[in-house]
Amino acid sequence: MSIKLKSGGGLPDIVVPKVGGGEIRLGHRIEGAPWQVIIVYRGLHCPLCNQYLARLEELREAFLKAGAELVAISGDPVEKAEAMVEKHKLSFPVGYDLSIEQMKELGLYISQPRSADETDRPFAEPGTFGVDERDALALIEISNTPFNRADLSELVETVEWVRENNYPIRGNFEG
Repeated sequence: MSIKLKSGGGLPDIVVPKVGGGEIRLGHRIEGAPWQVIIVYRGLHCPLCNQYLARLEELREAFLKAGAELVAISGDPVEKAEAMVEKHKLSFPVGYDLSIEQMKELGLYISQPRSADETDRPFAEPGTFGVDERDALALIEISNTPFNRADLSELVETVEWVRENNYPIRGNFEG
């Protein structure tokens, strides 16, 4: 069973291997930016994920200028994650082997492949998480399809605006 992450809370302690060596610990900054934006993508098999990550690479400098480093992760095995990095010349960290249990901890929707031609394992549907300078979840977006995703240009503007205006974390009423 998936959980619902708490807005303003922390991310679960999730560590995945990183393409090129080392590991990614979600919410722990790699490049030292105040924020970390984590993109969960379905996998190499997904044409929309390919377009999304290519666009993310185009906007990498804009995200850094807005104060956010980028990280992308999936349940793909290393070979497919490496192919994604190479295909789009991705310069931000890309993690792989996100387990089904870790997908559930992040509250992600999980799908079965439609056929062996699509992929060989269950995979996470898209998710976006923004972790602020206090290590709090400031942005959470989760989709059950490959089509509903944050517009990346708007996401850059959102991070920049939230940081500049000290906008409070929303969606945390527990009354």
